Amino acid sequence: MILLLFFFAVLLAVGLFLILADFLKLPALGAAKAMLSAGRRDKKAVKTMETWLMSAALRLSRHIPMDEYKKSRMTSILKAAGIDTPPEVYIAYALVKAGIIFLGATLCLFLLPLLSPVLFFLAVLVYFKETGKADEQLREKREQIESELPRFVATIEQALKSSRDVLAMMENYKRNAESAFARELDILTADMRSSSYEAALTRFEARLNSPMLSDIVRGLIGVLRGDDSAVYFQMLAHDFKALELQRLKSQAQKIPPKIRVFSFVMLMCFLMTYLVVIALEIVKSLGQMF
Repeated sequence: MILLLFFFAVLLAVGLFLILADFLKLPALGAAKAMLSAGRRDKKAVKTMETWLMSAALRLSRHIPMDEYKKSRMTSILKAAGIDTPPEVYIAYALVKAGIIFLGATLCLFLLPLLSPVLFFLAVLVYFKETGKADEQLREKREQIESELPRFVATIEQALKSSRDVLAMMENYKRNAESAFARELDILTADMRSSSYEAALTRFEARLNSPMLSDIVRGLIGVLRGDDSAVYFQMLAHDFKALELQRLKSQAQKIPPKIRVFSFVMLMCFLMTYLVVIALEIVKSLGQMF
């Protein structure tokens, strides 16, 4: 009897979902997956749950108020982080994902009351994690680019000895740059061809909001204005090299604790080897005695 009631509840839920989907004119699952996959930069397949969440977020985003300043700021962050999603949809996706967990916590109040506080707390964590995902991706991207800036400055320093063509410098370095920095240089060079060089460099600086990159852009704008920036980039290369050494030292300081664990494991393996050999010799000697 309980099994029949369970199947009845499942079929009723599926039927109500299909009726509501037809009434709200929701797209089919395959069509929604195709639309989401078309706008992705990576080639990973879109999951079914992600498709449902994004479909609900698209409908909820129409009712999320957002002032122009916050919308403009979030648009810049999402664009710099490589997330091709409008700000309203981004916030709505976080609300939908956290709302499902919140709904489960509400249902647990009647079934498992002790589990409800955990799910409520989890819903809050999921919301803040989803809303902070763009900032986290932008921070990781900025760190990747800043780790390459010392080599970039050294290249500009050498190029200034024979040429002052900033666009050619960007084009030549882009061929050997890492993926994140190469993508930004692609945007920069395209922007420089379609507008003024100074405005393109200023937008390039604003996208990443990096102090190190701001120093480089300031020097490149000086080159465009005819200043003798060779000494400036020599000093900048020296400072960036010192910062790079400091960064490498901080990374090296994090390695010994990790190595210490494996060293302890190797020490225990060596001790176990010696103990096994000693134990076998003792057993062998006792066998000869008796």
